[in-house]
Amino acid sequence: MSRGSSVAPVFAALGDRTRLALLTRLAGGRALSITRLHQGSAMTRQAITKHLHVLQRAGLARGRRRGREQIWELEPDRLDVALRFLDRVSRDWDAALGRLRRHVENP
Repeated sequence: MSRGSSVAPVFAALGDRTRLALLTRLAGGRALSITRLHQGSAMTRQAITKHLHVLQRAGLARGRRRGREQIWELEPDRLDVALRFLDRVSRDWDAALGRLRRHVENP
C-alpha cells in the first residue's frame, strides 16, 4: 500500500467543487445545519446531504443530531494529514529536482 493511500479519500472528496464550497463554509468555525448549508444553493437539500456524507466518510466533516436538525462541523485533523502528505511530496520533488540540477550542471 502506498503512503498516499490513506489520504486518497480526502483528495477524492476535495475533488468536487460543491464539497469544497461546503468545507469552506464549515471552516468558518461554526457548526451549521443542513438548512444553513443549503441557503443560497441551487442544489436540493438531498444533494447537499449526499455531499456532506462523502465528506464525513473521508473524515473531513462530522454530522450530529441536535433536536430535529442535523448539524455539521469541519474535522480539521484529516486536512492536517493531507497537508503533511503534500509537504512530504513537495520535499521529495525538491530533492529530486536538486539531484537533476546537480547532474545537469556537473556532468
